[in-house]
Amino acid sequence: MLPNRSLWPLLGVLILLSAVLLTLQVQPGASANSAAPTTTTVPFGFPAELVEFVPSADNPVFRAGEPGQWDQKIRERGWILREADGYHLWYTGYDGTKTGTRLLGYATSPDGLHWTRWPDNPLVRDHWVEDMMVVKQGDTYYMFAEGAHDQAQLLTSKDRVHWNLEGKLDVRMTNHEPIKPGPYGTPTVWVENGLWHLFYERADLGIWLATSRDLKVWTNVQDEPLFVPGPDAYDKRMIALNQVIKFRGEYFGFYHGTGNAPGEKQIWTTCVVRSRDLVHWEKYPGNPIVANDKSSGFVVFDGQRYRLYTAHNQVDVYFPRGK
Repeated sequence: MLPNRSLWPLLGVLILLSAVLLTLQVQPGASANSAAPTTTTVPFGFPAELVEFVPSADNPVFRAGEPGQWDQKIRERGWILREADGYHLWYTGYDGTKTGTRLLGYATSPDGLHWTRWPDNPLVRDHWVEDMMVVKQGDTYYMFAEGAHDQAQLLTSKDRVHWNLEGKLDVRMTNHEPIKPGPYGTPTVWVENGLWHLFYERADLGIWLATSRDLKVWTNVQDEPLFVPGPDAYDKRMIALNQVIKFRGEYFGFYHGTGNAPGEKQIWTTCVVRSRDLVHWEKYPGNPIVANDKSSGFVVFDGQRYRLYTAHNQVDVYFPRGK
């Protein structure tokens, strides 16, 4: 049965509207409501929670000691571990001279903002401990740090305070021969499925990766660096990786870099890279996430969000933007 002729104009309008809507659905990027708000996304899959931070108005949250104290200067990467009983900070203190022995200090905090130095600092008095990070596995704390002459080393502890030096890390090339003599520092570890991943730099000229299952011998995944300085100005001369985390199924690395020429004052920046396999990395196009000589950055999850800390010269904290 045909519809009433008086309804034909209405049917024509409905057919025309349907065609317009269908066209909008098919065309990429079209919207039925051009006035509707759009969601802004961070490019290349870098989540805002990990790249957009603002400094605390109370910075610094931890600073060097008074003149004449063993830690009248603090240096390079410190490390903060959050556990059920609060926050734990390890840091490097020294007398401020170029050759002064870098010593291991410790402080605790209920909130990661207000810190109390350990009364028996320094924890390690007889050898160099610098640029450290700490991983807890079971009831053991593993500290990966630089020793004298930028030689990566391992220390272990059961109580966070008393540390045993296990020795320098034995890193091999892919053919199992030792890597060439020289500095190999800023050791950064990620553990997954029983496999330990060691990221290290050589003279700040690139980031390498070696793996181990026994913590005794580390073998390069490849003998070429995973990524290198540049090409942009903020990190075109030197880089060092401070931390690797896993977030939403991908890996994110926090590193610092500088582009200043030899002989110039080194102005460091805090930056981010991303990977799906721990081998192939891409730099965040919005790097640096913190400029102005704020380096040795790493993030700590406080139970609700990641906060960023930078640790060189003093410890500053940054909170996610808009939170």
